[in-house]
Amino acid sequence: METARVLVAADKFKGSLTAVQVAERVTAGLRRVVPGLAVETLPVADGGDGTVAAAVAAGFERREARVTGPLGDPVTAAYALRGDTAVVEMAEASGLQHLPDGVFAPLTATTYGSGELLKAALEAGATTIVFGVGGSATTDGGAGMLAALGARFLDADGKPVAPGGGPLATLAEADLSGLDPRLKDVDLILASDVDNPLTGPKGAPEVYGRQKGASEEDIAVLDAALTHYASILGPDTAALPGAGAAGGIGYGALVALGARFRPGIEVMLDVLGFAPALARATLVITGEGSLDEQTLHGKAPAGVAAAARAAGIEVVAVCGRLALPPEALEKAGIRRAYALAELEPDPAVSMAQAGPLLERAAESIARDFLAG
Repeated sequence: METARVLVAADKFKGSLTAVQVAERVTAGLRRVVPGLAVETLPVADGGDGTVAAAVAAGFERREARVTGPLGDPVTAAYALRGDTAVVEMAEASGLQHLPDGVFAPLTATTYGSGELLKAALEAGATTIVFGVGGSATTDGGAGMLAALGARFLDADGKPVAPGGGPLATLAEADLSGLDPRLKDVDLILASDVDNPLTGPKGAPEVYGRQKGASEEDIAVLDAALTHYASILGPDTAALPGAGAAGGIGYGALVALGARFRPGIEVMLDVLGFAPALARATLVITGEGSLDEQTLHGKAPAGVAAAARAAGIEVVAVCGRLALPPEALEKAGIRRAYALAELEPDPAVSMAQAGPLLERAAESIARDFLAG
């Protein structure tokens, strides 16, 4: 009989456990039932928050830089570096986590710090940059990022346009000639699970503006301002897939920096060395906080399951809550899902006790798939 080797490749449980902690708890639960079990852990992320942490867990070096936060205050942001490859997470510089509780700035939040973080990666010698985008506090079309990298955005009087998406309505001239010349020699990969266009009914302001504190009036202002911005940067570019990612930072990266768009989980699995780890496994355990309809659209567990299924390796999942029927799981390549909500129905208690509950779920997986 083949010796069991388990690969734990799960994302974070947002608000309760990091991806590294998920892997540790699952391993502990499995080994309680099968002592000495061979377990390999590869925490994963899909380009959103947690992407740098996943890269560091896979052996990248963590680097830090002081950059401009979304409200203009200095923040400390991390990126990951291995050789000449950097993993940069825009949320580290321009994410919602940098906003004080209840404070939003939908019209004026800036991605300037994300540009500074990309510049730090360039200065560290990176020639391949995986730019994970998601969790942003911003809707400025990446104008702040581009300004930090040397672009100039001027109004009709030749003065710099103020930070944020709203002021882009006053944009008269976009001068990209001062962009950092090192960008021409960099392979910049826009890693995102979002393929929305920049504007319109499926655009960044309409779909994501409300979670950043935008009112209906703000959304209309932002959509008009970004439409104007795109008309100056390049006609017919606002509809590019991925342009609407992270408040339109995807647009700035695609149009002005020559980035290429790839689904975040695909990029991260490549970068993290998933294929060789998968080749050593007989069972894969994946998961995230909520397995729901969104999971099926490019989230980490769907990417892991698709790759494992292609290799003929069985996949089970762990999650905080399960909102997918068995047939949807099966279609995604997941044999069975183990939800913490089945062990503790109170969501607040489940989140607070996520670690011990996850160990219990892993014990069940061991009994069902590995024992005997």
